[in-house]
Amino acid sequence: MSLRRGVRIGVDVGTVRVGVSRCDPDGILTMPVETLLRASDSADLRRLEGIVRAHDALEVIVGLPRHLRGGEGVSAKGARKYARRLKTLIPSVRVALVDERLSSNQAHARLRASGVPEHEHRSVIDQVAAQIILEQALELERMSGRAPGEEIILDNHEGRPQ
Repeated sequence: MSLRRGVRIGVDVGTVRVGVSRCDPDGILTMPVETLLRASDSADLRRLEGIVRAHDALEVIVGLPRHLRGGEGVSAKGARKYARRLKTLIPSVRVALVDERLSSNQAHARLRASGVPEHEHRSVIDQVAAQIILEQALELERMSGRAPGEEIILDNHEGRPQ
């Protein structure tokens, strides 16, 4: 199956930090971009909007942290809210949620395998988790031939996300 051409941005939303990654236009390589600190004044969202626009991104993939059995808790609710807020800032860009179960565990394992000492993980773990989320989304698209995830749609009547 083919992959749509264009840069995608991967996002790992946490309560304190937001990891950001991106891929090349062909969807072959993913790379870390930045770790944003969550801010009450939405500075992190505005910075993320800037990253999306600077890379002329095709879409933003936000990790949806489900429980192992598939249910959603407080973290998933927070990721949904963050994705909706981002969509209002970039209505012309596709924003979608993709299941990210165990991405943080995979990120720690990847860093350990790369020889990064455990005490240095904190500064980059969110970016690596965002890379893993993005890699999973790219693989879903390759396998299905369809844009991955659950798309955030704006309600045109209210100008707010649904």
